[in-house]
Amino acid sequence: QVELVESGGGLVQPGGSLRLSCAASGFASGFTLDYYNIGWYRQAPGKEREGISCTSSTQTTNYADSVKGRFTISRDSAKNTVYLQMNNLKPEDTAIYYCAVSDTYYSSTYFAKIGCTYENDYWGQGTQVTVSS
Repeated sequence: QVELVESGGGLVQPGGSLRLSCAASGFASGFTLDYYNIGWYRQAPGKEREGISCTSSTQTTNYADSVKGRFTISRDSAKNTVYLQMNNLKPEDTAIYYCAVSDTYYSSTYFAKIGCTYENDYWGQGTQVTVSS
């Protein structure tokens, strides 16, 4: 059973930065995070959950327009950890942030087309990010 644990959330002033981490474990023998599509999602109070950034097993990366140019997703395969670097944070970025993984294979072309809308197999418990002065 794959387990995902997010960390790094907190309270930050507008314009500030945070780096979220998602540590993954429980992969089947011989498998690492490289075999999975990984995404960061967020849900603000009263709003639907949205996919903000994801990267495929074929190294294709997608970003929501709302975070493009400010957020960067990356993975450290040796540590089985995925990161979300968030810069120039805005009050509207306030939400619970979740990481999720999918083991479905998507070609680079198709992944770029669908964004982060694919179905995930495992989810973390979430970490709160609050942007406020």
